[in-house]
Amino acid sequence: MQYRRLGRSGLQVSELSLGSWVTDHTQVDTGAAKEMLAAAFDAGMNFFDNAEAYAGGQSEIVMGEAFKALKWPRLNYIVSTKFFWGLDREAKQPNRSNTLNRKYLAQAIDGSLKRMQLDFIDLVYCHRPDARTPIEETVWAMSDMITQGKALYWGTSEWSAADIRAAWDIADRHHLHKPVMEQPQYHLFHRKRVEEEYARLYEDIGLGLTTWSPLASGLLTGKYKTGVPVGSRGALEGMGFLVKGLTDEAKNAAVVKLEGIAAELGCSVSQLAIAWVAKNPRVSTVITGASKLEQMQSNLAAVDVLAKLTPEVMAKIEAISAPLAA
Repeated sequence: MQYRRLGRSGLQVSELSLGSWVTDHTQVDTGAAKEMLAAAFDAGMNFFDNAEAYAGGQSEIVMGEAFKALKWPRLNYIVSTKFFWGLDREAKQPNRSNTLNRKYLAQAIDGSLKRMQLDFIDLVYCHRPDARTPIEETVWAMSDMITQGKALYWGTSEWSAADIRAAWDIADRHHLHKPVMEQPQYHLFHRKRVEEEYARLYEDIGLGLTTWSPLASGLLTGKYKTGVPVGSRGALEGMGFLVKGLTDEAKNAAVVKLEGIAAELGCSVSQLAIAWVAKNPRVSTVITGASKLEQMQSNLAAVDVLAKLTPEVMAKIEAISAPLAA
């Protein structure tokens, strides 16, 4: 496992990391989470991603209990969480969800610290943009989290390049803590935001990336070629919105072609897809997900595929995936 700087910061994150979306609490209990975190850590992973909204706060509780049981020195691992949707995405009361105003953010960080049983969280993200709250208010609130010692770095997730730049400029103008990283979706079929929209931000403000969904929610595993398997992510309650993308005929046909390349390299198409994301030097870390230990161990093997992604291999992958990429 290699380590990369988070953008222009001095923080070093493992090139592969472990996220908890859809898994912790929903598919993974505290015991299984502890087992996977321990195996990931032993393999060199030092970054573990979470969010307030995952399983309505239960994901943070599971991860926090696992950290407590593992008794790692706090300096040895990096943990993140994200704010926007709140604990109840359907809440009708104002200031409880779908916002980035100061009132919500001030209480959200305290809630996450309590659930995760931590004194501070390393990385905190604005999980989505909030058009109803002035960016300046959000920037001040996020900067205050760091000044108060409740977080070390802050960033955004799925923000436009224009809004990220606006937030950075506000922070710069007022001598506040600047956004350091963005967490965008990035995989073989979803790449224009990372490769085109954010292009100037890498040099201009030193933006780092902690990318999610390298397997396109499972599409790039090949398991959806004949439909949605029982027990898969696409079959879970509340995940129906993924089905159309997972069963896309053209993309699944491309996956079959990618399997041929993977076979030549002696790896799975999943490992190939993860390695492809990690190959981008702008990516600080690739957030992987797993509901079983063996699944996570398979994902970890992607680090061995990186060296096999020669220009010739990358050109073959490009010819298959680029025409279908958004």
